[in-house]
Amino acid sequence: MNAVLVAVALSLVSAVAYAAAAVAQERLASRSPGAGTLRLLGSGAWWWSVGLNASAALLHVVALRYGPLTVVQPLGALTLVAAVPMGARMAGRRVSTVEWKGTALTLLGLGAILVTASGPAPDDALSVPEALAVAGATAAFIGVLSRPGARPGLRHATASGLASGVASALTQTVTVAATDRTGPVLSVQVVGVALLVAAFAAGGLLLSQTAYRGGLGGPLAMVTLANPLAAAVIGLSLLGERLQGGPAGVLLALAGAGLASWGVVLLSRAAPAAAGPVDDGHPVAAVLALEPGSATAEPALVPRPHDPGHLTPATR
Repeated sequence: MNAVLVAVALSLVSAVAYAAAAVAQERLASRSPGAGTLRLLGSGAWWWSVGLNASAALLHVVALRYGPLTVVQPLGALTLVAAVPMGARMAGRRVSTVEWKGTALTLLGLGAILVTASGPAPDDALSVPEALAVAGATAAFIGVLSRPGARPGLRHATASGLASGVASALTQTVTVAATDRTGPVLSVQVVGVALLVAAFAAGGLLLSQTAYRGGLGGPLAMVTLANPLAAAVIGLSLLGERLQGGPAGVLLALAGAGLASWGVVLLSRAAPAAAGPVDDGHPVAAVLALEPGSATAEPALVPRPHDPGHLTPATR
């Protein structure tokens, strides 16, 4: 099978896993908007989302070994496409017409980008100085976007997308360097860059959790756009990757990017209806419905409607 097709297939499965993780994170953020990191670490639902993210990241790593960064990263936009029906299902509502339109435009745009980005498998990697320079510049920019006092939302989502995009670019460097038989597997380059990957991946996860306090659509759309943008800049400027088709290919890629951006904007602006009851019979829904904390914790008391002649005990 063609290496690029393998990369595309792995990226599709990875996008679905990332979408499920995003829905889980958004539900946690909406239920406990002020929850700190320590409280999240004690939540089973949080670790469920972390596991989904880890599985998606592993598939993403393998995809980067078979396909170029300019192919694998645009497919990350399918995370938003998959998250829309998942989020609607968990909220007990139907996907709106605007959401379906945004989904179609996003897919058309991605198709145009893939036509021009289907280059050979990656064979280049960032040097240690290049990796450190990229990491330092990105960390400084993320610090500005997520500075104390900044309102959680699009700024934190942009920072999360940048962190994830840089982590993907650095991951490709690790996979190429580790599988290159001309040097040791655990070289200074592999170990050092792997540590940077872990730091940016963890930072992107925590930043997205903060961003989802304002809802799923807008922040996830921003993450989806910032992620491939950061990775594409690195791939085209430092890894020697090129778009196919010359000037016509560049125009097609720009048109595809415009369509995908329009679709993402429509998806982010679609106002979901009020959440309905969760289907407890669905295994994923049951996990996503858990409040942060233990599943066996004492259920919270729900205030009863006022009933004359009935005294409702005060809650503690």
